[in-house]
Amino acid sequence: MSKAANTRFTILQKAFELIYSKGYQTTSIDDIIATTKVTKGAFYYHFKTKDEMGVAIIEEILKPTMLESFIKPIENSLNPIDDLYNMISHLLLEDPFLQVKYGCPVGNLTQEMTPWNNQFSEALLELINQWKQTIEKVILNAQQSGLIKKEVNGEQVAFFMMSGYWGIRNFGKVQDNNSCYLVYLKELRSYLDNLK
Repeated sequence: MSKAANTRFTILQKAFELIYSKGYQTTSIDDIIATTKVTKGAFYYHFKTKDEMGVAIIEEILKPTMLESFIKPIENSLNPIDDLYNMISHLLLEDPFLQVKYGCPVGNLTQEMTPWNNQFSEALLELINQWKQTIEKVILNAQQSGLIKKEVNGEQVAFFMMSGYWGIRNFGKVQDNNSCYLVYLKELRSYLDNLK
């Protein structure tokens, strides 16, 4: 990685950490510059605006992370009930990238930025749709192999799982405690078992 590419990636990483903990709108370019220890000129060399940097965070930090943690664990599933449950359980209880007190970074940006910025909306929608379509595909494959009932609607399962995940993340964030995750996971297990 060249020095310029390394500087750019450092700006994105540090800016993401600030935005995840403080929120996008309350994180200033000056905050990012102070944290990264780059000059204002170096920041503007890589990003014309804060919003350009924000979209780059979605594309270059959140997208690869979602691919690794939300998509790959289920995309080739042979045991979808367990794999869907294990993916959500891992995201809630074990994933070091995601912190209880800050919630879900994609959910946070969706709530904070989509009313104001179409570029954010489009980039976030792409991420969300990728996860949704992966869950739908897993359900369809499981139906074809007889592991899930034929009458189950994959889109409904995807929306239910995704909204439940984001919702419980918000409860954990408000409480700064993951005890609600355990209650949610118990009900999620029951829900998924009923798809068989």
